[in-house]
Formats: sequence, C-alpha cells, structure tokens
Amino acid sequence: MTYQVLARKWRPQVFEDVIGQEHVAQTLMNAIKTGRLAHAYLFSGPRGVGKTSVARIFAKAINCEQGEPGVPCNRCRSCIEITDGSSVDVQEIDGASNRGIDEIRELRESIRYMPSSSKYRIYVIDEVHMLTLPAFNALLKTLEEPPAHVKFIFATTESHKVPVTILSRCQRYDFKRIPSADIVAHLKRIAENEGIDIAVSGLGIIAREADGSMRDAQSLMDQVISFSGQSVRDKDIADILGIIDRGIIFESSAAILERAPERCLEIVERIYNYGYDIKEFYRALMEQFRNLLIRLIAPQNDLIDVSDSDKDEIKRQAEMAGKEKLHLLLNFLINREEDLRFTSHPRLVLETTLIKLCTLGDVLSFEELLKRVAALEEKLTGAAASSAESGGQAIPERLSDPGAEWRSDTGGSLAANAPDAVQEKNDLSSSGRPPGDWNDFLAFMETKSRAAHSILKDWRLLALTPDVLEIEGQSESFSSRYFDDSERYDQLMAHCQEFFGRELKVTIHGRGRTSSFGHSKKKPGTTVVKAQDQQNTPLPRAAQEVLSLFDGHIVKEDVRSDKMDNRGGTIDEGNA
Repeated sequence: MTYQVLARKWRPQVFEDVIGQEHVAQTLMNAIKTGRLAHAYLFSGPRGVGKTSVARIFAKAINCEQGEPGVPCNRCRSCIEITDGSSVDVQEIDGASNRGIDEIRELRESIRYMPSSSKYRIYVIDEVHMLTLPAFNALLKTLEEPPAHVKFIFATTESHKVPVTILSRCQRYDFKRIPSADIVAHLKRIAENEGIDIAVSGLGIIAREADGSMRDAQSLMDQVISFSGQSVRDKDIADILGIIDRGIIFESSAAILERAPERCLEIVERIYNYGYDIKEFYRALMEQFRNLLIRLIAPQNDLIDVSDSDKDEIKRQAEMAGKEKLHLLLNFLINREEDLRFTSHPRLVLETTLIKLCTLGDVLSFEELLKRVAALEEKLTGAAASSAESGGQAIPERLSDPGAEWRSDTGGSLAANAPDAVQEKNDLSSSGRPPGDWNDFLAFMETKSRAAHSILKDWRLLALTPDVLEIEGQSESFSSRYFDDSERYDQLMAHCQEFFGRELKVTIHGRGRTSSFGHSKKKPGTTVVKAQDQQNTPLPRAAQEVLSLFDGHIVKEDVRSDKMDNRGGTIDEGNA
C-alpha cells in the first residue's frame, strides 16, 4: 500500500476534528443547521491552519445524504467522493495556475449546469488573491448573483490583495495561528497512534518551528521520523531540522549578561563550525532576550513559548539583568539586525555586535536609584546620630537642607535638637502652630505655585529668625534670578507670611552676586501682558505656570492686513 504522509492521513474530516479554529467551525455548523447558507465564503489566514480542510468539510456537510445537519457521515457516496477528490460537483481550483480571464469565463459557463448527484455545485478556489484584475472583474457579476445550486469558497493567505468588490460579496472568516500547546497535544496523539516514541520536549521543538501551522508541524514530524525511526531523541530533531541548540542560546545570553566577550567569541566559533545559519542564530538570540523581558513584565501570562525546564533559567537570567538593561540590549539587537541582513560578512558583524553588547554599561531604573539614595541617606543619618551621641557635632535631621540652623534674636545659633531651640521655634509662630521645617514649607509651596516650588526645591535654607528668612539659590543664572522680579518676590513674601503666621523679610543669597530686580523689555509694536493680566486670560493654569517658570510673557503682535497689488507687491492699508 502506498505510504500516505501524516498531513494527509490525519486531515480533519468533521468540524470537531479541526484544531484551533473552533470559532469558524461552530459558525458554519450553525449556519447549516438553520439553513442560513451564503452563496460565497472567503477563508483567510496563515498557511497550514485548515482553510481548505474546512472548505472540504463544509462541502461534505451541505451535500451529505445521511448525516445530521452540520455533521457529514463520511460514508455516503457524496462524502466519499469529496474526500477522495473525485467529485464532479465539488471542484478545487488553484488560483495561482488558473488566474486568467479565460479560466474564469470557463467557470462561468460551467456553473449553469445542475449538479450531477449532489445538492450543490461547489467551487473552491485556493490562493484566490493570485487571480488577475480582469479575472476578478469577470467574476463579479456571477459572484453577486450566482444560481441557487452554486456555492463559492475562496481561500487565501493574503486577503489584503483581494479587491474590496470581491470581499463585499463574501462572508469572511479569519483563521488564526494554532497555539503551540494545541499543536503539541495533537502531535502527541498522532505519535501514540503511530507507535512513535518521542518526548514532549521534542514535540515542543517541532511546534515552535511550525510557527502556528499544523500542516508544517505534521510535515516536520514526518521528516524527523524518517531520520530517527520509531524512537526520536531531541538531539535528532535539532540535527535533522537544523535547529540551533537551546543550550547555545542560553549560554550566549548568559555570556552577554555576565559581560564576558571572550566566551561570546568562542560561541560564534562553535556556531560557524557547526554550520548553523548565523542570521538564524541572531533571530533566536533576539527571541531569547524578548523572552527574558517578557518574564519580568508579565510573569503570570503564558507569553513565553519554552519548555518548563527552560523557564527556570529564563527567570534566573531575567532577574540578574533587570528590566532596564534588557530593554537596552533588545533595542540594540533590533537596530543592528539590518546590518547583519545585508552584509557579506555575517560572522564579523555578529562578533562585533556581541562584543558591544557585553560592554554596554549597567542601567539602573529610576526606582532603583531612589532606593539607593534613600539607603545612603539613612546610612549617613545613622552615622551622624551615633557621632552626636558619642560627643561629636550634631548635624541637621535631614540631609536635604545641610547647614540649616535656627537663630535667636541676638544672632546666636541653637541646636535643632535642643529643648530651648524647640521652644524658640514654637514661640516664633504667632498663630500658635510650629512653623515647620524647610521640607514642610516646600510642600506648602507646591500647593500654591508649582513654578516657585520647582525653583525652591533645589535651594538651601540658611537660617530662620522671627523677622528674616535666609535662603540660598543655585549658581545657575536662570534659577538664581527667578525671584529678582518684584511680583514673584512679593508672592514669595505672601506665601511665607501665610505659612509661618507672621510677616517675614526674605533674604536671598545668590552665591557671590548682587541681587537686582529685572524688568522686561518690550519691542516696538508689541503689547506685553503682565502676570496679573495673564490670570484674567483664558489660558489654563498649567500654561500660566509655564509662563511664570520661564519668565515668559504673552506678546500680542500688531498685525496689519496686507493686500497684493497687481505686480505681486504688498500695499499697507494704513498708508494707502
């Protein structure tokens, strides 16, 4: 008996046997049961996912003489002929080789004849997108109003190439890629029935190479069985299919994360000697770093197509690298892929790429930087406290305001942690509430003026007396001169009075410069809108704060309407 490949032997014969396309199978079954049959269908999707198989099952289901509605019996004459491909009423046409207008004209002539032994004449056109534009145009009218005994089923892998005039006359069904888990389960069932000894990890390798195509998976399994016989090892699968060993991929990613360029060069040498495709290795390496990143971003989701034994190593490497560094490495690989694709020396490009990946510096996320700064501040604060207890000089409680002290009326200084100093601070407020420290004042300013807060947060408190608040600005010219404007200075005085509960004079030290109040200049022909006028403008609050932060003004230009003269020049209406 002639050998039949697994893809044909295990082709689904009823809707229940279709793997991964339950949404299509259920819809077609319900349409048959309720008698809501369209005259044309379009099946689109990747290769090998069951488009033509579903078309055959659908043809058998609507022509079956003995089976239940939607379930072909596969025993009657019609079902057997359709399964064998010998039915004269069900014709499968290859759109790639019958793509001209003459073939479509012949099809239009043949559809006028009634079916010989079935209920419907069914035309299945595979790869319908290969038809020429004149052929599509010749099919339009027939497709829109075919005879009652004719059904059209179109199958294509590139539905975007089908004219919209054809799409609008068909019921469209999109087929999906089959999940790897479903492919592995089906291949395992085939292996058990065929008496093949193969591990689930080996089936996973085949499913991963099939890329969502059941037909490709069955063909690859056929090839592996021909090489290994009834007992298949994972190494045999990698050798016969030319798949790069997963161990080399994990070793490569580990060498990059551990910053070992010499190991990377050794790996490239092994890949070259084994005869692996360098571009295929590069693709596998990109997928590896993608898996590492996905492991950190979505560990609970099943988005990584690897075996259980590899997941532990992926978790270890991902946690060792961190999210920020994996982002950096993966982006670098993506950007250098084009260099490898068009080069005539792929090995050289691969070696330089791996060496560069090893030398990329470690990247800390913003959250990690904050944690380290907090840990350092806590460590320094603890060291200072222990020094004070042992008789050393005390420092302020917070590191954010070094050198700050509370001064008495006579100019003397009081330690921040002394009882007299605390009493002095409490007595400074006429409202009966403690005036708070510099950080409290900054928090208060953030609620009043974000622009002023963004400037003051980088400044330093020098001293606070009952009458004077002394602060020191940064050395940068922009921030240090922010309060030179009299309006901003008055606003700061008002905020200080509101927070501290008394009138205070704010003294600003600019680190060696002489403070002066600046005045904005305006150009002739312009009108400058002041800050108090800006508050009455319809600008949102955020825009007003930006203007205040950058010392900006709204300038209204005096625009004159010009008219073109007959010679292409302009005429000033004011002087015309």
